[in-house]
Amino acid sequence: MQSIRNIAILAHVDAGKTTLSERILFAAGEVRRPGKVEDGLATMDYLPEEKERGITIESGVAHFEWKNTWFNFIDTPGHVDFGAEVDMALTAVEGAVLVVSAASGVETQTVAAFKKLREAGVRTILFVNKLDNPDYSLDETLINIEEVLGVRPVLMTIPEYKNGQMCSVQDVLSKSRLVHDENGEEVVDGSSAEAGTNAEQLAKHYKEACEFASNFDDEVLEMALEGKAVPPKDLLRGLKGLATSDDYALCYAGSAMAGFGVRSLLTALTFFLPEVPSFDEGQMGQVIRLRHFRGVGEISLFRAHCDMERKEWPEGFEFSRLKANLLVPVDEIRAGDIYAMRAPYETELGQIILQSGSTLGSGESLGIRDRYQPLLQTRVECVSTEDYHHVEKSLDTLSRMDPSFRVQHDEDGGFWYLHTVGEVQLEVLLARLKREFGCQVQAGDPEIRWQERLTREVPAVENSFQLGPHKISIKLAASPIENDVVENATELPTNHDIRLSAEFLETAPREILAGVRSALLETAEIGVLGKGPLVGVRFEVQEFEWTEGALPPMIKKCCADAVTKLIKPADVVAYEPIMELSLECPVNFAGVITGDIQSRDGKVKEIGGDGRTHFLKADIPLRKIFGYATNVRSISKGTALYSLKLLGYREASL
Repeated sequence: MQSIRNIAILAHVDAGKTTLSERILFAAGEVRRPGKVEDGLATMDYLPEEKERGITIESGVAHFEWKNTWFNFIDTPGHVDFGAEVDMALTAVEGAVLVVSAASGVETQTVAAFKKLREAGVRTILFVNKLDNPDYSLDETLINIEEVLGVRPVLMTIPEYKNGQMCSVQDVLSKSRLVHDENGEEVVDGSSAEAGTNAEQLAKHYKEACEFASNFDDEVLEMALEGKAVPPKDLLRGLKGLATSDDYALCYAGSAMAGFGVRSLLTALTFFLPEVPSFDEGQMGQVIRLRHFRGVGEISLFRAHCDMERKEWPEGFEFSRLKANLLVPVDEIRAGDIYAMRAPYETELGQIILQSGSTLGSGESLGIRDRYQPLLQTRVECVSTEDYHHVEKSLDTLSRMDPSFRVQHDEDGGFWYLHTVGEVQLEVLLARLKREFGCQVQAGDPEIRWQERLTREVPAVENSFQLGPHKISIKLAASPIENDVVENATELPTNHDIRLSAEFLETAPREILAGVRSALLETAEIGVLGKGPLVGVRFEVQEFEWTEGALPPMIKKCCADAVTKLIKPADVVAYEPIMELSLECPVNFAGVITGDIQSRDGKVKEIGGDGRTHFLKADIPLRKIFGYATNVRSISKGTALYSLKLLGYREASL
């Protein structure tokens, strides 16, 4: 039976990640020719929004075979707005390829991706891309990797050039040269790589690989100490040990666009990345991703935890291979393999499904939603009131599919607030709402989502709400949760603490207690000033009375009105999001770009460059850089690249 490898591919935007994915599928014989991202023909980028923007939005899944190994291959987004897609992909893989562009070196999202891989315990192989341009230095990129990522790269392929063009690569492990045949596929050249113009380079890196591998294999160490040549099969064994270390990283170099270095990388994925683990008995598998296709409905990306034939599947379940947006039915599932699943009920992200078809837990065990802080809020309403319930259900589905996106429903006003990480995520969500779900909505201009914080302890107030014979009464107080101020921005508590009186806890049914907690949390999410959620607040329910038969909407109304009476605008201070801007541009634009950042109240804290490319980092209020993409493209003539990440929140005057 074939072994299985589940792998993801990660990178900074424009490092060539999707192009490399296409080349891997081409080398494995999965596609007849690699699709180009700039032409909108990439196999893995099938969404219209991906084709239009030339970026990956949803983690695309492909399957292929290589050297009797079955691969599930996930191409993840590089854009910061879709970080949750990367997190979800990493829950389903044991290995990954991290692409580093030789044109730009290790960039902001490269570091963020590497950190995610380390935290998830995913074994990683590096691929240095874009070396078809001989002006880009492989040696400088390797030094940059070691300095920034803190790992020693062990080079396993060496690019070769002829007349300024990449013509082949040398594979260090096999000591062979790989060239293109008439179909553009990489094949082993009959001539010995050890006799070529780069023979010294090959010998140097083979020896270096042996030295590093000797730290993980006693036989290789013994041969090295005795001055004996280390055969490739022994070096392979030593490198398998090295690949498990956090101090080293196997590194392959080449060009995805030119199609060099891909075959060696594929072989490395077979040799050096782990097989799938064993799973608990009785489990059928876990939901790792939710998707929606128009005309098909909702499906789940599902990692199987057992081997099962069709006749053993629980009633109502169907499994298929997912190739981009195509579903190909299968007759059996294998432990560790990834499938598209149709279930007889609505599934949740992270949900474990047992072999009986029942579920273990309610999902959300992946904990991804808590890692993302929405920075924008946009008001959305129906074009036609008849579409209200359809829009409501569609927004709920989208929020379940993407845990970094949240919906806040204003029942009184009949509209919704969409809370998103950034502008690109918002634009994509609105486009998908229309295209996939057929929803016609009107969206307002996005606003910065601030945080509101209570400045003092406020004494209790009483509030009651009566509807017919039913009455709800509450006595409510509030106080701020203690906070600590750190350099430049503030790391303040964003949680809520709800304390209930002992008598209330003892006498109230579970549904009443849950209703009060839910009502207070929903009210805090709306805020007092309308700038964003009220966070870091402790609510104390000192008294609560209700009549039998009181409905949940009455509890919600009573609690919401109590908070309005309790906390006044004068009791609240607004904190605005502060972003860390990382930007690269040609040196001739450095002055005007720096001046523009400073005019936006940005504080430059780091400057660097290599004489051709200027690099800077700055702290800047999000409200001052909102819609920055168009402006920076204009003043740099489209040459600047930048990324933003949330640094923290700082008190601001309104």
